[in-house]
Amino acid sequence: MTTSNSSNKNGPTTLADRALQAWHERGMIFVRFASGHEVSFPIKGNPRLESAAKDDVCRIEISPFGLHWPTLDEDLSFEGILAGRYGHR
Repeated sequence: MTTSNSSNKNGPTTLADRALQAWHERGMIFVRFASGHEVSFPIKGNPRLESAAKDDVCRIEISPFGLHWPTLDEDLSFEGILAGRYGHR
């Protein structure tokens, strides 16, 4: 997982921040938070994301608690993503 920030060195938290945007680009999922933080993680290692069509991986819904891919029946919580749990091992 990669994080970047323009405003706060502590990183995003699920209690004090909210996701504004999520997108897929070159095998990575990116999430931008209201605080300015950006988090990214690879789709490799997550069987549903890794084997899915690009259109399905790009169809990301944001909830208050995480990311949802409706056509893939896949959900990842922000808590899990921030802890590095975005795949299935």
